[in-house]
Amino acid sequence: MTQLPESSSAPRSDAVSVKAVDKTFDTRSGQVQALTSIDLTVSAGEFVSLIGPSGCGKSTLMRLIADLDQPTAGSVTVFGKTASQARRDQDYGIAFQQAGLLPWRTVAANVGLPLELHGASSSARSARVAELLDMVGLSDFADRYPDQLSGGMQQRVAIARSLAEKPDLLLMDEPFGALDEMTRERMQTELLRICAETGAAVVFVTHSIPEAVYLSDRVVVMSPRPGRIQEIVPMALTRDPEHAEALREERAFFDGVTAVREALHTGSPVPTGARGVENR
Repeated sequence: MTQLPESSSAPRSDAVSVKAVDKTFDTRSGQVQALTSIDLTVSAGEFVSLIGPSGCGKSTLMRLIADLDQPTAGSVTVFGKTASQARRDQDYGIAFQQAGLLPWRTVAANVGLPLELHGASSSARSARVAELLDMVGLSDFADRYPDQLSGGMQQRVAIARSLAEKPDLLLMDEPFGALDEMTRERMQTELLRICAETGAAVVFVTHSIPEAVYLSDRVVVMSPRPGRIQEIVPMALTRDPEHAEALREERAFFDGVTAVREALHTGSPVPTGARGVENR
């Protein structure tokens, strides 16, 4: 039986590197260019959100990073490895809009599923599941089933599951999109706390400007299809998990919302060197 992977103490500069990536899909009516000329680097421990109009390729880019699809041109690496090798090495966890919990398994059994599939010992699974459920505030619900939980609690279970194998990268595709606004804001704050505790880098897909600004170190604004990076807006918020709720009242938060909204409404890519543009 394998044991749980330990997080490496060695510095890892780039969590994700996307270089000159194009993605084309073949359809009955012909080829569709989903992404074109994507260049993006996400540093270790950095929180980067992808935002743009529906159909701009945000989720497609996420799927390429997750090795759920392959680029037509260009390259994607995760911690210096190919995306497929990073997937095999369990370097990232992934969470979607729907929690995707197995209804016949308890909360604890759902969280421990990745560990079970990869052969972790029973004692190692139990210890890690207990640690994760404490982290997401669900220790008292370990023996419950998904249909006994609220939507927000189910998403916390899904996040705990994505962290099971101590990944250095989280890929999250609108994980709070189906939640009501109050629950969504609580989950955003919870995610900031979890990221501070784990040090994981995050690539986060969202349609919500305030959500992207609240969570992110940088917000990547994508153009309508074919998706390209229109602008990258750095955020100036000082994030303290103990006072995360106060972030939404800061001037920097409102300035960030304005900057991202203006970038979304820009009709063409911003030249390199213009305000807020980074392609590192």
